[in-house]
Amino acid sequence: MSENMLGPFLQRNWIGSIDNYDKAKIVMIGLPFDGTCSYRPGSRFAPERLRLASWGLEDYSPVFDKHLDDVMFYDAGELEFPLGNTHKSLELIEKNARIIFNDNKKYLGIGGEHLVTLPAIKACKEKYPNLAVIHFDAHTDLREDYLGEKLSHASVMRRIGEITGFENIKQIGIRSGLKEEFELMKRFNTLVNNSSDIDVFRDKKVFLTIDVDVLDPSVLPGTGTPEPDGLLYRELAQWIKFLKNFDIVGADIVELAPDYDSSEVSTAIVSKIVRDVLMIL
Repeated sequence: MSENMLGPFLQRNWIGSIDNYDKAKIVMIGLPFDGTCSYRPGSRFAPERLRLASWGLEDYSPVFDKHLDDVMFYDAGELEFPLGNTHKSLELIEKNARIIFNDNKKYLGIGGEHLVTLPAIKACKEKYPNLAVIHFDAHTDLREDYLGEKLSHASVMRRIGEITGFENIKQIGIRSGLKEEFELMKRFNTLVNNSSDIDVFRDKKVFLTIDVDVLDPSVLPGTGTPEPDGLLYRELAQWIKFLKNFDIVGADIVELAPDYDSSEVSTAIVSKIVRDVLMIL
């Protein structure tokens, strides 16, 4: 080989990811799907943009006193979806999540809209029957259907509750939904008012799903369905830190729509949320 080596080339995987699936404890998968978005589309572009934004982060977290190199995660890249076919897209996510769980690794999905959580939960529930879900969101996502469609980001938690049981769901940051949805939350006591409400899950396996519109739009405008009166970043970060002592086996971060924030601050914030979640997996 010539002494004049090509490169070096820019890295386009997540900062700190290792290059070996078998050695990884966590597998990150990009989920560029927004086929059921009910308001502003564009979350399909988030995974790629988050990878680029990750290189603006430090790989060291002073909060967790840990480097991303210590996390041992593998960035598998983005799944390629058949555009316009929701069912096949969900099947593809479920297939890949099942492989990850069956290989005794933890799953981290980067969306994409919130419906991508459903197939991951299906695969996770097969591996871990004693599964609970902690859900950060502005919206209840508990509709029976949206305009007659049961597979929607507006009904994803309803479908998940049918799999896990609604008593195994806790929801944080909810401030928008139908009256019937809030009645369902009251019936099963899913809405969290303080951290002690989640203690019932300490003996369970946990899947963590974060819809980034849980944050106030003054903090994060780059999302498909912004809702005022949300959490500040620091509040969400404190919640994530609190969850580090739970047995989290899978997670996803969804609903960033980067093009609605030309400053790219929303993307920078979500990339740090991803780093925070990696630290607690």
